[in-house]
Amino acid sequence: MAHYAFIKNEIVTEVITGKNEDDTTPEGFTNWEDYYLTKRVDQDLCKRTSYNTLGNEHLLGGTAFRGNYAGIGFTYDETNDVFIPPQPSEDGWTFTLDTNTWLWNGVRDE
Repeated sequence: MAHYAFIKNEIVTEVITGKNEDDTTPEGFTNWEDYYLTKRVDQDLCKRTSYNTLGNEHLLGGTAFRGNYAGIGFTYDETNDVFIPPQPSEDGWTFTLDTNTWLWNGVRDE
């Protein structure tokens, strides 16, 4: 079982459970991402996402995939091929994106 994120204007709009990437794709398709994109024609992209990836680490010791498991509202950074959670917003804090983990680090303002 694999998971796929639909993306519009770089923002994840939906995440679904689908076929494993090594399952045979329907005729005319070379991968499941392209196939699932035909089911949501109003979306720009469909990208596989790993349920077991967080902070650019695989939680079960495997290979991390696309930085983080995608969630609705996450940004898809096509240049780095990663999913980034929404930037937190909290009074008295400044947040910066850690490009090693693709998570936000917060520092209390002085």
